[in-house]
Amino acid sequence: MTVLDARALNRATLARQLLLDRADLPVLDAVTHLCGLQAQEPQEPFPGLWSRLRTFDPAELSDLLTGRHVVRTHLMRRTVHLVTADDVLAWRARHDGMLRQRVLGVYRRELDGVDPGELATAGRKVMADGEPRSMPELARAVADRWPAAGPRPLGEMLVAALLPTVQLPPRGLWRTKAGARYALISSWLGSEVDPPTTDGSDPVGQTLVRRYLTAFGPAASADLRAWCGLAGLPAAVSALRGELVAFRDERGRELLDLPDAPRPDPGTPAPVRFLPAFDNAILGYHDRSRIIDDAHRHLSVAGERVVLVDGRVAATWTVEADTVLVNPLRRFSRADRTTVAEEGGAMASFLSGGESDRVRIAASPA
Repeated sequence: MTVLDARALNRATLARQLLLDRADLPVLDAVTHLCGLQAQEPQEPFPGLWSRLRTFDPAELSDLLTGRHVVRTHLMRRTVHLVTADDVLAWRARHDGMLRQRVLGVYRRELDGVDPGELATAGRKVMADGEPRSMPELARAVADRWPAAGPRPLGEMLVAALLPTVQLPPRGLWRTKAGARYALISSWLGSEVDPPTTDGSDPVGQTLVRRYLTAFGPAASADLRAWCGLAGLPAAVSALRGELVAFRDERGRELLDLPDAPRPDPGTPAPVRFLPAFDNAILGYHDRSRIIDDAHRHLSVAGERVVLVDGRVAATWTVEADTVLVNPLRRFSRADRTTVAEEGGAMASFLSGGESDRVRIAASPA
């Protein structure tokens, strides 16, 4: 079985994630290809798409949100993702059990004695009027029935698990700050989510495997599980084995992939890329060593924006007074500093609407 080293996996990931070459794709097609973008920080999908698309107008993404073609919703790993309307309708029911268990993992004691079915019925009754509500508003509306649980646990169980909901605009629009207000998916999109299958098959699980490998492969089953949070996909993987190819990584793990998916030569040059907080190019794996050193792994869950140099996390970045500030994690060569400065200046111009291309790179660590 062919062994793929970290550099080979890195170049494959960059190609699948549209980070090796910027793509000539409409925004909706890019969101579809990427299986959504992590979006608990509402503005982060904008720099994420700017780094991936050759031509990106942030107004196009805002229009897709207000036009109900993409939505913000709790989905993979119970985190807020920006996904297409088609995907949330098709995938939401497959995530129901995981979403409930993850909320209970935080609030099991507080929700002890609260019947999920009764809570869901109470929540749907409140939301039946079609009016958007914040999580505290929804929780207060049902709290009299379960006063011991407290509003936060009730609210999170409702909006993140029991009720298929979306966060409505203006939250998530370009350069807009707004609190999270929720509506039922059925109300916002005019369609109920697809029901789960009852015949023992798992077509949605198989779709998730194919789509994940398209955007993230080659990858191990543990990587797939880390991306979506679903434990019950071994049957889907087994059902697809006949159409997949297998490799091993340097640690001996089996990696699966689609046979015709891009796996660039490991020597392919990788451009500097600025990634937003919580980018799935990093969080979409259990073993993230293909793109980030273990010593820096914590950065990906701490909400740090990172810079890729030669395909790997080499710096963090922030913005202050329309200036992109870069803090290297390792020594930069003169060529590195030049290319990082060029891309950082372009990012500054994008974020400031052309008002500034200022970038400042701190000294490399000793």
